[in-house]
Amino acid sequence: MYTEAELQEYLAEIREQVCSRCIERPPGGPPCAPLGKQCGVELHLPLFVEAVHQVDSPGIGPYVENLRHRVCSHCANQNAEGFCLARVERLCPLDYLLPLIVQSIETVDQRHAEETMAAAH
Repeated sequence: MYTEAELQEYLAEIREQVCSRCIERPPGGPPCAPLGKQCGVELHLPLFVEAVHQVDSPGIGPYVENLRHRVCSHCANQNAEGFCLARVERLCPLDYLLPLIVQSIETVDQRHAEETMAAAH
């Protein structure tokens, strides 16, 4: 479980690295929810962070697979059979944003590791 402060730090980094590249971001966003856009990252941030933390790989494939398994199953675009309607129509922004989301989460984790090492010395 993550504290609200931890989640806000991850969200701030994601907004900096990812949101500027999202084609679904409404004018004035982020945050997008107050502007009427239900952003999957804003809605499921703890799942994104947890899914990234469950993987340790030099390649993006395992991260994408785990994110799709852990996060996409909660998406409103999934039909009853677990089939993503947005991906069929190539409308899911996660198709191109997932690597940036992973990078953002790992940036925060690296910053924490460096702070811990600096404090120890």
